[in-house]
Amino acid sequence: MSRLRSFLPHLVLAAGAFVVLLPFYWMFLTSIRSPAEIFDVSLWPIPKDFSAGENFERAARQVPMARFMLNGAIVCFGILAVQILTAVPAAYALAKLKFPGRKLLLTLVIAALCVPMQALALPLFVGLARAELLNTYFAMMAPFFLSVFAIFLFHQSFRSYPDEIIEAARMDGFSEMEICWGLVLRGSLPSLAAFSVFSLVAHWNDLYWPMIVVTDINLAPPPLGMLFFADVESGANYGALMAGAALITAPMLVCFLLARRHFIAGITMTGVK
Repeated sequence: MSRLRSFLPHLVLAAGAFVVLLPFYWMFLTSIRSPAEIFDVSLWPIPKDFSAGENFERAARQVPMARFMLNGAIVCFGILAVQILTAVPAAYALAKLKFPGRKLLLTLVIAALCVPMQALALPLFVGLARAELLNTYFAMMAPFFLSVFAIFLFHQSFRSYPDEIIEAARMDGFSEMEICWGLVLRGSLPSLAAFSVFSLVAHWNDLYWPMIVVTDINLAPPPLGMLFFADVESGANYGALMAGAALITAPMLVCFLLARRHFIAGITMTGVK
């Protein structure tokens, strides 16, 4: 009975992992199968007719897949850079500086987490259209430059930084910006890694906003590019479609694997005071 209790959590986690990973495994199987085996329900990893080279070649040839991935990298890293530049000083001020209205501002930040992107889409689109900024990288990035989630995440992390070190740095002549970027943020690198993974994955996979502001295929990020690919193929060649999906999924998988330790530490330590 005791052994069953000890193994039960692992069985539950294994079942959850199987459910989460099954679509990715099926995507990989479809990407290496021939058209005749696409609808084969078998999970056997070795297809009868190995067509990976043909599927991936067609995915790269039919549409500018490399251009889609470059667009995605430009948009994701551009958004991440501005988010960090704006969120870190704001979070430091809310966590470590005393000024009138600080609690009200923090309340507004938390309340802003409840506002979905879809609620702001129309006024943002109208503003960008009147400024003639549609079909630009800026149009895809601008709505996400200020991240209230990043402010909240860094605020929770910065709260645990010792006030004594900050006071000693002030006595040594450090400016608030030097303390913020050189000391406090350096002590919160796991939170920085965690937010970076969140931001990169969210905007790499974002289809809703690019589909609104971009119609030029040369500016399309990966998810929107897959829609163009589906139109070209009329949705018939699922092997090539899944090969393209595997190509755009791989960078995010590598990103998470490289930052997984800091990511987990950042998530677990964010709420520690």
